Amino acid sequence: MRLATRANGTPDGELIVVSADAARCLSAADIAPNLLAAIERWEAVEPMLLARADLVAAGQGEPLDPALLRAPLPRSWQWLDGSAFATHGELMQVAFGLDPIDSERPLMYQGLSDRFLGPHDDVPVPDAALGIDFEGEFGVIVDAVPMGTSAAEAARHIRLLVQINDWSLRAIAPIEMKTGFGWVQAKPACAVAPFACTPDELGGEWRDGRVCCDLAIDWNGARFGRPNGAAMAFSFPELVAHAARTRDLVAGTIIGSGTVSNPDYATVGSACISERRAIEIIAEGNPRTPFMSFGDRVRMEAVTQQGATPFGVIEQTVVAA
Repeated sequence: MRLATRANGTPDGELIVVSADAARCLSAADIAPNLLAAIERWEAVEPMLLARADLVAAGQGEPLDPALLRAPLPRSWQWLDGSAFATHGELMQVAFGLDPIDSERPLMYQGLSDRFLGPHDDVPVPDAALGIDFEGEFGVIVDAVPMGTSAAEAARHIRLLVQINDWSLRAIAPIEMKTGFGWVQAKPACAVAPFACTPDELGGEWRDGRVCCDLAIDWNGARFGRPNGAAMAFSFPELVAHAARTRDLVAGTIIGSGTVSNPDYATVGSACISERRAIEIIAEGNPRTPFMSFGDRVRMEAVTQQGATPFGVIEQTVVAA
């Protein structure tokens, strides 16, 4: 099942169910007014949403207007982003001159959650000199997770999967990292692809608690990378359990994988500019690739082995705030 949020003049939008080919949709506002309300009552509303999805699959529904689609959750209670790809962490240590970090436990920070940019929203930045960078990743949306939930138990709390562009301002990031506190200025609002999928929608490419799809990324029309999400050192259930160790997780919490990164980056490329710059530092002693400028465009699309694009496309332009 694929769910989306259609703009309707309210902060949280209208919940809709979308066909597999993204051509048709049916409103689910009579079941739950928006996706946040649905995830808060997931066990009660899921059967009704699945029945609505069957109607869409049978050919019912109205044409889907992509221009009206917002982030599946335009805002939520909590956004927690991990860094679960070991290769990315190792390369970032090179890029920022950092000491090795304990890899026995997941890395995670709490970010901005009062807004998520839609898949085609412009990205406003106050200064082009701030090191504007995209970061392609995957994420999960959970229902209510009790404190102390184990990784084995956490798997059943993962209700939806999403694709994310976690925007970063790299000129600020090392300054904030050295304080020992979390990011604030270096992490503006994320963007989310239009469709949130139930795990079964991915078939065999949701396995071992990982989204095992390629993430195809183009920068200004040129292919930048196509890493695969299977290489996570920690699975999503492990990330959920880590986040819930000392707190309950409210329904609607989004947990990200961190930047998708593969050991064979020389072949598949990267999901962020900073990683490519680190690779250049290792190979040549200095980075060559600049960060983004106003007017630059980035496109991200997860692709299955069968060529399906379950989450749809994020395509955004960086603009002066």
